[in-house]
Amino acid sequence: MTATATPAVKDAVIDAIYLMPDDATVEDILEALYVRQKIDTGLKDIAEGRTLTHDEAKKRLGKWLS
Repeated sequence: MTATATPAVKDAVIDAIYLMPDDATVEDILEALYVRQKIDTGLKDIAEGRTLTHDEAKKRLGKWLS
């Protein structure tokens, strides 16, 4: 099963590629797109109220950091 990209998503990918330096590698482009996707997901989560307080985040991370 594959996801279909909207014209806006395709335009954002094309824009990201054009903003890369001429010597950018495929890996550079994939990394930039990955980071952009993660930022967009985070912004959507914030807009939809899926956030944690600082104390909640510390408590969750404490399990891994201690």
